[in-house]
Amino acid sequence: MKTYEIDSLKKVNQISVGQDRRFFSATHEEILSGATTDIYFVKTMEILRDMELSDTIVTAEIFPRKPGIFAGVPEVHNLLKDKDIELWSLPEGSAFQPKDIVMRIKGKYSEFGLFETTILGFLASSSGWATAARKVKEAAGDSPISCFGARHVHPAVAPVMERAALVGGADSASCILGAKLAGREPAGTAPHALMLIIGDTVKAAQAYHQFMPSGELRLILVDTFKDEAEESLRLAEALGKDLYGVRLDTPSERGGVTPQLVREVRARLDLAGFDYVKIFVSGGLDPDRVRLLKEMGADAFGVGSYISGAPAIDMTMDLKEVNGKPIAKRGRIPGVINNRELTRII
Repeated sequence: MKTYEIDSLKKVNQISVGQDRRFFSATHEEILSGATTDIYFVKTMEILRDMELSDTIVTAEIFPRKPGIFAGVPEVHNLLKDKDIELWSLPEGSAFQPKDIVMRIKGKYSEFGLFETTILGFLASSSGWATAARKVKEAAGDSPISCFGARHVHPAVAPVMERAALVGGADSASCILGAKLAGREPAGTAPHALMLIIGDTVKAAQAYHQFMPSGELRLILVDTFKDEAEESLRLAEALGKDLYGVRLDTPSERGGVTPQLVREVRARLDLAGFDYVKIFVSGGLDPDRVRLLKEMGADAFGVGSYISGAPAIDMTMDLKEVNGKPIAKRGRIPGVINNRELTRII
């Protein structure tokens, strides 16, 4: 069944955005209708329809401008699954190089032409986030990383971003919907607000231990009130073997989490017999800092803005065949470019 599509300027002019609209993000229905596309694709559809050319059979190919990790495929599939087209794609999570063909669409132009902007947006953003997550994971090696980036982006796309991070290699994500979309459970402990309201880190940790289910890790922030090493020892003495780890999130106003701080906390815990307590680090991390802090004794990492702020990987869609005839704009090679990694998904 074909959904309502905004395929003429008349329909564009009929769109009215009410003053009572609560949020600016597009609904699923608006995306499916074409309301998030560029206006020039609507004009193209209208002209081709008036010339009786809108049902021309074409083959379009999509390629990236930079290397990265491919993500966003399910959204493209769900956008096009009811269309009379053929869709080939690189498997999600695959690595690609510049100019690799990552997706191919064949069918009547009227079936998908309106959605070029939408398709490229799905792939560009998710691939950018997945690529950043993969770089962090490669730096962390066998140490877990969690995506903490939801607070840095618009809430409408936060789940998309954190799902993409999981595709790229993150071990967990704190955004509830983002983790659920990837078939995972969200992971995270407690923010500084808990300590600040209760007034003491140990009391807050004891409350967490008392009220949270046994399956939730006892991983506690130690930079709220006292020296991080002192607070870590207080927690370890209070919770004993129930303490899974301490989290260092020292703010930039106090120099952030330094290699020396990680090394000191690790040494003091070990000397006191708490070598089982893990050190989780967060706050302004990137791959270089992850490598350095891991060398100093950090066991796991929470990464936010490096992933959420990653630039989209520009994707381009080119028509490469029209009515079976190879064609391309100048500078591109006419005809389909073979990529044996593509599989048909529609």
